[in-house]
Amino acid sequence: MNKKMREIRAQIEELNESAKKLFEAKKYDEANNKIAEIEELEKAYAAAEKLFKDEKDEVTNVVVDKSKEVNKVKAFADNIKRIRNSMNEGNGTEGGYTVPEDVSTDIEHLKESKRSLKDLVSVEPVSTMSGKRTYKKRSSQKGFSVVGEGAKIGSKETPKYDRISYDIKKRAGILPVTNELFEDSDANIYNELVQWIADEGRVTDNLSILEQINTKKAKKLNGLDGIKKALNVSLGEAFKSTSKVVTNDDGLQYLDTLKDKDGKYILSTSPADPMKKVLSAGATVIPLEVFPNADVPSINTFSVSKDTEVDESKDYYTRSGDGSSTPYTYTLIEEPAGNPSASSYYEVTNAKIPMIIGDLKEGIKFYDRKKLNIMTSNTASAGELNAFEEDLTLFRAIQRDDVVVRDKDAFVNGYIEVDYTEATASV
Repeated sequence: MNKKMREIRAQIEELNESAKKLFEAKKYDEANNKIAEIEELEKAYAAAEKLFKDEKDEVTNVVVDKSKEVNKVKAFADNIKRIRNSMNEGNGTEGGYTVPEDVSTDIEHLKESKRSLKDLVSVEPVSTMSGKRTYKKRSSQKGFSVVGEGAKIGSKETPKYDRISYDIKKRAGILPVTNELFEDSDANIYNELVQWIADEGRVTDNLSILEQINTKKAKKLNGLDGIKKALNVSLGEAFKSTSKVVTNDDGLQYLDTLKDKDGKYILSTSPADPMKKVLSAGATVIPLEVFPNADVPSINTFSVSKDTEVDESKDYYTRSGDGSSTPYTYTLIEEPAGNPSASSYYEVTNAKIPMIIGDLKEGIKFYDRKKLNIMTSNTASAGELNAFEEDLTLFRAIQRDDVVVRDKDAFVNGYIEVDYTEATASV
C-alpha cells in the first residue's frame, strides 16, 4: 500500500463513520450521499491499487505468471540461511549477501508509511557521488533610470547566479538478529529486517534534514503574532503562499489551545481536506504539519519538582548521568508515588517548541543516491557485538545521500518558548 492508497482508505473510513452517525440520526438522504462518496472513493482506491501493483511489478522486473512467480520472502530467507551456514563467511563473495532489489523497494514503501520530513523538502535522485547545481540568486531590481536626450545611458546589474554542491555521504547501522529467529517462519526473518531498516532510514532522513535546518540560527517567536510576522515579513510574498508551519506534538497542543478574542479556537481542519489542519488568524491561513516529539523534539528544561504529593495532571521523570562525561537522561515515571520533591522527581518547567515556518521545498535539497545495500554475517564483530560468540546474525545496512540548504531565506527556524509554571495559550 502506497501513500495515495493510505490517504484514500483514511477518507473512506472517515466517511463511513459519518454515514453511520447520520443513519442513526435518521438523516437518510445525507447518509446516502456519504455512501455515494464512499463508492466513488472505492473506485479511486481500486485504480490506485492497480497502478501501484503495475509500478511495483515494473520496478522489480517480476513477470506476472502465477505458475512461475518467485516467492521473494522464501528466496530471501533461503539465501540468508545459506550464507549463515557457510564455513567461509569472511572470504570474497561468501562474506555477505546483497539483498535483492524487491526488498529495497519494500523498505522504501515502509518508509512512506510514517511521517518523514523528506516529504516536505525537494528530493533529487542522483547517480554520482558529488556534483554542483546552479541557481539564479534572488536580487532587488531597481528599474531603469530616466535618461535625457543625447545623455549617456548607465549600465545596470545583470542576473547573478550561485552554486550549491552535494557530496554523497554514507550512513549505516547494524541490526543484530538472534539465530533463534531463523527457526521461526521465513516471513518473520523478512519482516524483522525490512521493518527495522525502513524506520532507521526514515529517522536518519529526518535527522539529516533537521541538521541542515538548524544551520540557520533559531529565532524566538512571540506566540501567534510572531508566527504571523515570520510569514508576513521574514518570508514575505515570495514564500508566504507556499509556506507551512512544521511543529511537533507539543506545538500542536500549544496551537490547539489558542483562542481568538471571541473565545473561538483558531486551529481548524482544511475545508478542502478534512485530514489536514490549518492555522487561521485574520488574513493568515497556513497549513500545519505535525510530527511526533520523537522525530522533531522540543528542547525541554527539567527542574526538581516542588510538589509534596503527586499531581495526576503532570508527568514526572527520574534523572541519570552526571551532566558532563555522561549527559543527563530523563526517564518518564509510569506510576509516580509518594512525595515528588523528597524523591527527587523532575518535571518539565520550560520548553522551546519548534515552529519551522516556510517553504522547505525551496529551502532544503535532499540528494538521494538511491543505493541501499544490506549484507549479513554470523561471524563478524561490531562494537560490543560478537556474532559468533553470541549466536547472532548481523545485518549491515547502508544508505547514501546528502542534504544541503538550497535557499536560507525560504524558511524561518523558529521556536515558541513555553513556561509551564505559568498560564499559557492566549492570543
